[in-house]
Amino acid sequence: MSAADVNALRAERVAATAERRWLFIVSAILVLLVAMMIVTSLHWAAMPPSRVETVDIRALHVQGEFVDSNLGTAVEPSGQVTVRLVAQQYSFEPPCIVVPADTPVSFRATSTDAIHGFVIGTTNANTMLVPGFVTTFTTRFHKPGTVLMPCHEYCGVGHEAMWAHVQVVPTQEFFAKARDVRRLTCVAR
Repeated sequence: MSAADVNALRAERVAATAERRWLFIVSAILVLLVAMMIVTSLHWAAMPPSRVETVDIRALHVQGEFVDSNLGTAVEPSGQVTVRLVAQQYSFEPPCIVVPADTPVSFRATSTDAIHGFVIGTTNANTMLVPGFVTTFTTRFHKPGTVLMPCHEYCGVGHEAMWAHVQVVPTQEFFAKARDVRRLTCVAR
């Protein structure tokens, strides 16, 4: 056997060892990923996300938090500003919301009939509304003005007309108005 043959055999052994090593590493990574998926799915099946709130959509306008007289913007006893709204084909109720500038505003919303969504321009508010579930988030409006709030989830043939307004007013003006009424909205009731 010549020196060239010996070198070729050594190179083959080195290549085979390297290939086995890579096969082991890739197999270990795949096993680890599958194990992570299994553990994660079992964990989520046993521990659903916290803060899941449900509502009875058949009685939504009759009783509970989302009755018509409770919709709009309110200042809670704690001082927190909360907006409650309901989405339904093809409108938001109330169709115009008043909020203060430079103040955290908590939204609590649901849908009566289909999956809806809304996005409020110039904020981080972008959410989905699922029938039977309460969606909550908090955002801040930085400058006064009127901002559009369109539905961004196709909900049927009238979807293109489904939008609302968010009227952002200076903080002092908002709290002065809030002293006089229980719920603020820019729609006459």
